[in-house]
Amino acid sequence: MEQGQDSLTGWLRAWSAGDAEAGARLFESVYAELRVVAARQLAKERPGHTYQPTALVNEAFLKLLRGTPVDWQDRVHFFAVSSRIIRQILVDHGRRRNAQRRGGGNEITLQPELHGETNDAVELLAIDTALDRLESLNERQARIVELRYFGGLTIEEVAVATEQSEATVSRQWRAARAWLYRQLAA
Repeated sequence: MEQGQDSLTGWLRAWSAGDAEAGARLFESVYAELRVVAARQLAKERPGHTYQPTALVNEAFLKLLRGTPVDWQDRVHFFAVSSRIIRQILVDHGRRRNAQRRGGGNEITLQPELHGETNDAVELLAIDTALDRLESLNERQARIVELRYFGGLTIEEVAVATEQSEATVSRQWRAARAWLYRQLAA
């Protein structure tokens, strides 16, 4: 990110206080990074997905604007909330798509790495449900999965975002991935 942590945090706090200009500056400073996150996530989706990275980022930012005002703490908080919104948008889209198809003998084919293509709305919904269960058991692991899978962050970026060591994040990621795989394979 080109803008420093301090300026982004300042813009977030000013935006929380109602400064629309700070919100516009924030959007300009994080747009490219959010677009990369959206592109990474969409690369895991089925071919021909109706969302494009730009549309996904725009919808996520609109949800941020229209939603309940957030008392932003810092960059990490912003990207964690943004990752969750991107997840919600894709899951909602998958639910609508699945409702249109109803039935069809869908099978969950998630790869153990949790980085394979999500070819089906049913699979995305199953991941979302399993992730909600994981969150009730281990919030830290669920956050790591959300940042990695839905936010598209690397181990190094998650370590910075969660203020943990890379080794800890890597261990937690492996454990969460194994737990999710067992849940989805059942």
